[in-house]
Amino acid sequence: MTSQLEKAQLDKAQAFKALHEAGEAFIIPNPWDAGSALMLEALGFKALATTSAGFARTIGKTDGQVSLEEKLEHCRALAAVTSIPISADFENGFADAPEAAAENLLKLAETGLVGGSIEDWSGSEIYDLDFAVARIAACAEAAATLAFPFTLTARAEGLFRGVGDLDEIIRRLQAFEAAGADVLYAPRLRTLDEVKAVIDAVSKPVNVLAVFMPEVSLEQYEELGVARISVGNALGSYASKAALAAASQMMDEGSFGWS
Repeated sequence: MTSQLEKAQLDKAQAFKALHEAGEAFIIPNPWDAGSALMLEALGFKALATTSAGFARTIGKTDGQVSLEEKLEHCRALAAVTSIPISADFENGFADAPEAAAENLLKLAETGLVGGSIEDWSGSEIYDLDFAVARIAACAEAAATLAFPFTLTARAEGLFRGVGDLDEIIRRLQAFEAAGADVLYAPRLRTLDEVKAVIDAVSKPVNVLAVFMPEVSLEQYEELGVARISVGNALGSYASKAALAAASQMMDEGSFGWS
């Protein structure tokens, strides 16, 4: 018998899948804690995605230092207070071996989230293509065993990490698509021509990180055929900078004019 929580997760998963199939671009902003997740949901966003760097900062760590258990607890907290679909920035799956990354992805699904991204970056280097593909294939196979449609995003990190060129990124995204990824993502695309080249090369929905092209609008992305637009840690950084400016004003001037 399906529990209420399982039914809620199924509904969220189906809603998330439908967003990618609607033929319209949607913004998936990135909360850094439960409070920011609630704020973004209240504004009317239809889905959210966690930010690894933003969350790490909230617990006094840098990106890449968060443990698997810390990440899972963070995801549980966000799922518990919201009613819309959430996908996780799941880094490299917190493991190198394909089977271990897949096992961790199933643990992520138990938190109440309905999607997650897996990178081809180990934390120190880009994985060999065949190995990176095996990791996505293992995660796709694991996701297929779930009782709801988990949306698996495959991330090609080369441009973001300064390794390789756009041709290599496209080759990897095509291989990840063939391995079973539901969404494809290459952070640090810098021009609409690059975005179009990626979209033309694959058939699955594409996620774009908007912070590298702040002048481009949602409408422009939609015209190109982009399915999903995220902002990474940009919102968290924006909030931190505002707080730092206010705190500096108090410290340096004894002033509360920022309030």
